Amino acid sequence: MTALSNEDSPVYLRLRGEIATGILRGAYRAGDQLPSVRAFAAEHGANPLTVAKAYQSFQDDGYVEVRRGVGMFVLPGAAEKLLDAERETFHRLHWPRIVEAVNLLGLNWDELLERERA
Repeated sequence: MTALSNEDSPVYLRLRGEIATGILRGAYRAGDQLPSVRAFAAEHGANPLTVAKAYQSFQDDGYVEVRRGVGMFVLPGAAEKLLDAERETFHRLHWPRIVEAVNLLGLNWDELLERERA
C-alpha cells in the first residue's frame, strides 16, 4: 500500500496508485518503459485486465504512451503533471476528511506535526 492508494478503493485504483507512486518517486522516469501488463499483474497478484484498466487510465490522462508491439512508456513531463493532479486530489478529497477527523478527535495540530518530524 502506498500513500497514493487506499484499501477501500477499487483494485485498479490501488494499482494506479502503485504506478503513480513509482513515477513520482522516480522509479519510472520520462522515456522509461512500464512493466508489461502481465508482469505487473503477476507481481501484484492482480488480474491482467485490471492492470490494463489502470494503465489505460494513465494513457487517457496523458502520462504514458503505447508503442504498438513494444510497450507503454512514461511521457516527458508526466511526473510534473501527475504531481499537480495528485496534489489537487489531495486538497479536494483527502484534506477535508483529515481536518474533520483532527477536529472531531480534538487533536492538536502542532503536536501532530511534531510527532511526524520526530
